Amino acid sequence: MKNRIPVVLLACGSFNPITNMHLRLFEVARDHLHQTGLYQVVEGIISPVSDSYGKKDLVASHHRVAMARLALQTSDWIRVDSWESEQAQWMETVKVLRYHHSELLRSSAKMEGPDSGKIPSASAALPQLKFLCGADVLQTFQTPNLWKDEHIREIVEKFGLVCVSRHGHDPKGYILDSPILQQFQHNIHLVREPIKNEISATYIRKALGQGQSVKYLLSDAVITYIRDHSLYTKDSAWKGRGKSS
Repeated sequence: MKNRIPVVLLACGSFNPITNMHLRLFEVARDHLHQTGLYQVVEGIISPVSDSYGKKDLVASHHRVAMARLALQTSDWIRVDSWESEQAQWMETVKVLRYHHSELLRSSAKMEGPDSGKIPSASAALPQLKFLCGADVLQTFQTPNLWKDEHIREIVEKFGLVCVSRHGHDPKGYILDSPILQQFQHNIHLVREPIKNEISATYIRKALGQGQSVKYLLSDAVITYIRDHSLYTKDSAWKGRGKSS
């Protein structure tokens, strides 16, 4: 991995709750970037959205952050960051990327600052920050009034995209349909998920609400947390059991 470009992958979303599919995105994306021979993925960051996003059935951010931390107990390179979830207002994705980029700059400055004994370099070792998403997110770039063109441009030009395939989506077609994505397609990595993975948080919430098993779709620690805090279980057999939130 010597002389490769270090990369940090950032995924934004509700994570309501975090599923095994969310975690697989990171693993598949890392494998793909490593196989290019150009990159070394040094960190993955999961950034849950704030409560002000206002999505239906969105549980409180402290629960979603706690579940993400539990799901990541066995990962040695992915972490959850609570900054976005703690904001009073919903943050556009590009603003979350800007924040984490500034944090990378700050960390690099600390490592190469006067107290380190090192001479600051021209950010040679500063990791690239890339936005990790599924192909369904790439499709939403074309939804009128959902994304600002200047934000899409900044994301793909300044940061770059790592997009993992999803059944029923055509990421290459989405790129061809967008002048901005076409212009910066060299900075978009399309990753093929070799194993069809259609676990959705929407399905998970529905199954939990009906008292159905979600074992092996979520980590056991997350399932236990959901049960203990009676989340997503308005009509389920778990209602009333365990601790309340």
